[in-house]
Amino acid sequence: MKILALDSSGLVASVAIVSDDDLIGEYTVNYKKTHSQTLLPMLDEVAKMVELDLSTIDVIAVSAGPGSFTGLRIGSATAKGLALALNKEIVSVPTVDALAYNMWGCRDLVCPLMDARRNQAYTGLYGFSDGKMDTLIKQCVVQIDEIIDKINKEGQKVIFLGDGVPVFKEYIRENITVPYDFAPAMCNKQRASAVACLGQILFGEGKAVPAYEHKPEYLRLSQAERERQEKERNFQIC
Repeated sequence: MKILALDSSGLVASVAIVSDDDLIGEYTVNYKKTHSQTLLPMLDEVAKMVELDLSTIDVIAVSAGPGSFTGLRIGSATAKGLALALNKEIVSVPTVDALAYNMWGCRDLVCPLMDARRNQAYTGLYGFSDGKMDTLIKQCVVQIDEIIDKINKEGQKVIFLGDGVPVFKEYIRENITVPYDFAPAMCNKQRASAVACLGQILFGEGKAVPAYEHKPEYLRLSQAERERQEKERNFQIC
C-alpha cells in the first residue's frame, strides 16, 4: 500500500511517501515561509526524487487538526485538490495523535503540546503497549494548568514534544510533580511520515472518505469567529 501524507498543521510543513512499511521519501521544513509557498513545491520535489507517479498512490493522508487554522486549510485544500484530480480517497489523521506517534514505542507517557494561544494548548496524553498507541486523553484544547494537573495525577514519567514546549517549558518546570523530559529535535515537531503510518491504520479501519467529505477539525472557533460572537453579545446587551 502506498500513501502520500501531508502535514501543514503547525510551524512545520511536511510531505512523505510511505509504501507498506518503507518510508520512501520525506521532505520537512521548519522555516519562515508560509505553507502556501512550500507545500506543493515540496511535494513536487520529493515526487521527482523518488520517481513517483502520483497515480500509483492508494490514498492521501492529511493532518486534519487541530492546529493553525490557515495551515489546516492549506493542507486540506491541497489534499482535496490532489484527491479529486487523482480520484483517490482521503484519510483524516488527528494532528495531536500523529505528533505523539513520533515517539512510537516510548515506555513513558507522551504529551504533545501545540501552542493554541491564550495560555491554551492543543494536547492529549498517550502511551504505547503491545505494538500500538493507547489514547489516555483524546486530543483537546485546554489551559496548560489543566493538562499538567492531569499528568501529575497519573503519577508516571512523561515526555513532552511539539511547538508548545518552548511556550510552556517554564510553567512545566515549576508545576510538574512527576519525572519528565523533552523530546529531541529529530522527533519533536510534526512529521508527515507519522501521519502516513497512522493513516495506514485508519485506512485499514475503513475511515477513508471521498475528497468532498473531508474537512479540517479545528476543535475551537477561530479568532475572527470569537470576536464576531463577542460583538453580537455586546450588541444584545446594549
